Amino acid sequence: MKILVATEKPFAAAAVNGIREIAQAGGHEVVLLEKYTSADQLMKAVADADALIVRSDKVTKEVVDAAKSLKIVVRAGAGYDNICLDACTQRGIVVMNTPGQNSNAVAELAIAMMIYMSRNCFTPGTGSEIRGKKVGIQAYGNVGRLVAEKAKAMGMEVMAFDPFVDSSAMEAEGVTPASSIEQMYSSCDFISLHIPATPLTRESIGYDLLTRMPAGGCLVNTARKEVINEAELDKALTDRPDLKYITDIAAVHQAELDEKFGKRVFATPKKMGAETAEANINAGLAAARQIVEFFATGCTRFQVNAKK
Repeated sequence: MKILVATEKPFAAAAVNGIREIAQAGGHEVVLLEKYTSADQLMKAVADADALIVRSDKVTKEVVDAAKSLKIVVRAGAGYDNICLDACTQRGIVVMNTPGQNSNAVAELAIAMMIYMSRNCFTPGTGSEIRGKKVGIQAYGNVGRLVAEKAKAMGMEVMAFDPFVDSSAMEAEGVTPASSIEQMYSSCDFISLHIPATPLTRESIGYDLLTRMPAGGCLVNTARKEVINEAELDKALTDRPDLKYITDIAAVHQAELDEKFGKRVFATPKKMGAETAEANINAGLAAARQIVEFFATGCTRFQVNAKK
């Protein structure tokens, strides 16, 4: 089978070599499309591919339609909103992600962002420590659990809200389950977001939740920019001069937020959650293994789209 690795932003060389070794051991061929600059290039390259590995690359309906032999797409990472799931389902193409492979990198970044904002963005002036502060974790999955683990190690109190996780599981790990999302926002100095962008979550974080936060509250977003209602974020920061916002996914109107609120807001120049050598390699190798296992046994353990 032909496996296309299509990455506008390429994997590290070690990851590419590992992907090739795993694929070849399973009897498959690997073809690279790196640093491409147009969707046309991707559509041409994927035309005869049996499998596709991507990072944040857009797998649109047009790309799927062009991929006449495609049987599986694996997103090397947790989020998969860059892939048209409906188009893949209609064609009977399996879509998978690689959950957990980037989780530690994202969790470390979330903690680092809390420290950065607490220390005045590393500029002169008296800051504060995160020890003794309370962090609320919105979505207690792979990343959320690791944030909780690291926050507790830093001496923070941890609360979490996730309607899909049993509260006893949180309590067993030393985390206080929030009875409601409103209670968590009202109780925590930091809120760390780890929710996906879905029809239910898009623009779900807005004025009402943000203005419930205690004095000096800070929202940390290493999830998706789409979950933030930007107009209401602006209003909350305007009405509450003590609130702060930090993210690794710049808002659509980030320049306006920066100019208006100064050091109270910060966005990294690009998505940074998975930007570690370890996460890069882990996700790439996991994607290759999943494809090899899929062709060998039909395993669809990490499938994220509906089965036709």
